[in-house]
Amino acid sequence: MGRLASAYGQAVAAHRQARQRWSAARALLDRLAGQPVPERTADLVARLARLADALAAPPPGSTDRTDPTAPAGPPPGPAAGVPAGPPPGHVVVSPGGPARGHRATPSGDEPAAVRIGEASTADGRFPLLLPLGAGRHLAVDGDARDPRVAVLLRVLVLRLLTTAAPGSVRVVGIDPAAWGATFIPLRALRDAGVLGGVATTEAEIGALLDAAEAHARAGEAELLLVVAASAPGPRELARLAALTHAGPSAGVCVLFAGRAVTTPGQAPPVLGGTTEVRLDERYARVGDPPGYPFSADGTGLPVPVLLDGDPPAAAVQALADRLGAQVRRDTALHLADLLPERRWTGSARGGLTTVVGRCGRTPVSLAFDDATPHWLVGGRTGAGKTVFLLDVLYGLAARYSPAELHLWLLDFKEGVSFTEFVPTDRDPSFLPHARAVGVESDREYGLAVLRELRRELGRRAGLFKRHGVTKLADLPDTEPVPRTVAVIDEFHVLFAGNDRLAREAVDLLEELARKGRSYGVHLVLASQSTSGVEALYGRAESLFGQFALRVALPGGEAVLGPRATVAGPTRIGTALVNTEAGAAGADTLLRFPDAHADTRQLARLRYELWDARPDDTGPPEVFRGYATAHLEDEPSPAATRRPAVLVGRTVDVVGSTAQFDLDASPGRHLAVVGTSTTGAHVLRAAALSLAGQHRPGEAEFVLAALVATADELADDTAAGLKAAGHPVTQVDAAGLRARIAGLAAGPGERGRTYLVVFGVDAAHAVLAATDPDTYRTGHDDLRALLRAGPGHGVHLLGWWRGLRRLADDLGGSQNRDDVACLVALNVPADDLGLHLGVTDLVWTPRPNRALLVDRHVPRTALIVPFVRPGYHPDEEH
Repeated sequence: MGRLASAYGQAVAAHRQARQRWSAARALLDRLAGQPVPERTADLVARLARLADALAAPPPGSTDRTDPTAPAGPPPGPAAGVPAGPPPGHVVVSPGGPARGHRATPSGDEPAAVRIGEASTADGRFPLLLPLGAGRHLAVDGDARDPRVAVLLRVLVLRLLTTAAPGSVRVVGIDPAAWGATFIPLRALRDAGVLGGVATTEAEIGALLDAAEAHARAGEAELLLVVAASAPGPRELARLAALTHAGPSAGVCVLFAGRAVTTPGQAPPVLGGTTEVRLDERYARVGDPPGYPFSADGTGLPVPVLLDGDPPAAAVQALADRLGAQVRRDTALHLADLLPERRWTGSARGGLTTVVGRCGRTPVSLAFDDATPHWLVGGRTGAGKTVFLLDVLYGLAARYSPAELHLWLLDFKEGVSFTEFVPTDRDPSFLPHARAVGVESDREYGLAVLRELRRELGRRAGLFKRHGVTKLADLPDTEPVPRTVAVIDEFHVLFAGNDRLAREAVDLLEELARKGRSYGVHLVLASQSTSGVEALYGRAESLFGQFALRVALPGGEAVLGPRATVAGPTRIGTALVNTEAGAAGADTLLRFPDAHADTRQLARLRYELWDARPDDTGPPEVFRGYATAHLEDEPSPAATRRPAVLVGRTVDVVGSTAQFDLDASPGRHLAVVGTSTTGAHVLRAAALSLAGQHRPGEAEFVLAALVATADELADDTAAGLKAAGHPVTQVDAAGLRARIAGLAAGPGERGRTYLVVFGVDAAHAVLAATDPDTYRTGHDDLRALLRAGPGHGVHLLGWWRGLRRLADDLGGSQNRDDVACLVALNVPADDLGLHLGVTDLVWTPRPNRALLVDRHVPRTALIVPFVRPGYHPDEEH
């Protein structure tokens, strides 16, 4: 009897609960329609279907946007013929919900009504709409390995995109369990730029959540739809759950599948603003949407729901086509979008700022200031490093005048990164902010630039001391000092090998990075990789630790540091920016334009900046690593008491002339060494350069062309000397020995006598022979001449094709100072160092370069040797 009473009581309670829900539904329909509610259940279901139909109708005057995910056929029962999808922007109406006809967008204050399927009753079905949008989320107990869950997620993605204005929703995916298979049917949306990358690994998921959290902090108008097809690891799961508590202002909507699939012993995360969906063998059970409950007691919708099926591929493609065209129009990015409306209005006293791209539709500005004084940029070949750097440089040059900003630009690769900033024969324009530009730079040129920047630090330090300040911003207005930005592309070339040059480069960069913050000197280092550089072993952390701002382009994630969750951009034209030295949680994914996409606009900007330059602004110092050097381009030398031999251009910031002074000191002679024909060209330039430093007839030149490859150059040299008014005597090997013997015995007839010998080593046999009358060899006379000749105004200019022949003619390495001036061409560094007695010589033989050595100073320098116009050293290789 007791059991019967208990069952009767339960039945009464269930009846009362059903009666309360029925009354609530009738009251709602009364409020919404203003009509009496019929008592029959079938009529109520029909009314609900008509209500869904009314909500699905676009407002008067709007453009009809049919839901491409709608089922092909009408649902059975009283709701037959009801459109399957919600209208764009309408909200769901449920107990306690807003009034009919109210509109909202998925990222606005009110969520959008999105259909998930049909509620099933004994008397028919009606469409079920749920609120989704910013701050309104959905969670399913199973993950996308259940095909029904995968279909539901795809349906929701497509219907949210259909509901929203094109370009106002961005979709990203998480799918560690199925490796992204859930999103394969939506590939067309990814190609259209609507669906972003799908994260499957721990690192990728961490980076995706970094970007989502940055989006939430920024509070952007764009809705970020995060679709988790399966549960990530515990740490990432907690971060994903935290996004559901961020509220509507964060602009994030989370669709989370796998809520009940967690690590053993781990409780499901607590979600905020989320509608819960549970699946049984056939139906879905829907909980109460927060703010829009179906029930008064929190039990959710009392009827089961049949979920909609997968949308056809044609519908997905149609939606992708429509959205893709609009997204391309809305998200198109041009260089003009990065530039200020007015030129040169910025003040650099507190730092430099420029817009570098967009995150979504929000402009992203980066700065050179106390917080981010230096930048580190990484990316594989073709990833867009040069494009990004050009955007930055044009943005800075448009904001700050040449009085506020100086640029030092180095490019170590074989490209044309910065050639557009320098004048050419065809285009005299240049960027007025540029002070020095290196194209296809040598390591030695890069080192010269770093030394010059260190000297600039010293000058500014003295200025700061005089005014008693410690920062550039504190200097008085009467002492304007521009900020300096040095950009070094492919900077790792500086550290190639672990030689003295690489170690000095590391020392200089570390000093500049450490002190530059206060003195307004900023560095941008760009490279494919920062690892595996021997010269940086033990120094990388102290150097790169000064670079707070990191920019990772595709393939350049290493610049973000040894983070466990680093997944950089994969598309060209995107970059991951971190402003806290690679720390997690400070990433921003941005897009940047290609400045050269609109060549006319770029040309207008370049000429606009050039035309506005101050009158006293000259072109930058330019080093073109591929260019040859010619004596004919040098200013005509004036007559002087102490002539100098000109042999090339020094690889330094200003491209100074490489020369040797020919004074009366013993050993002031020139030896050009190497098998390259460039040696004959250098000797030609040396002789002709001396001709202009003497009055006509004041000097005598004795020419000996002893090798066939030098005949033409020797004749050209003789003609040039005669044209300058100097007597020229051309001799063979025997005649050369005779003149050496005569000059060794006493001075020549004129004030200066120059022996110019093309191929001295070819005279070795003649010089080695002993004179039967004097018992002296030609080498004896030559060595006497080398020691005593300069005191009498006699100097030897010779080209030896081998270093050993030179040593033999000098009488051994102990007499190396008898020819103190040396130009080494294709001579191995080890052999040259052994001859000079130098153990740490930094020299790599290569075309169009030579090493200048003056043992009396002492001095070594890399030079571009002088060659006759029209000759290209690369051609002989």
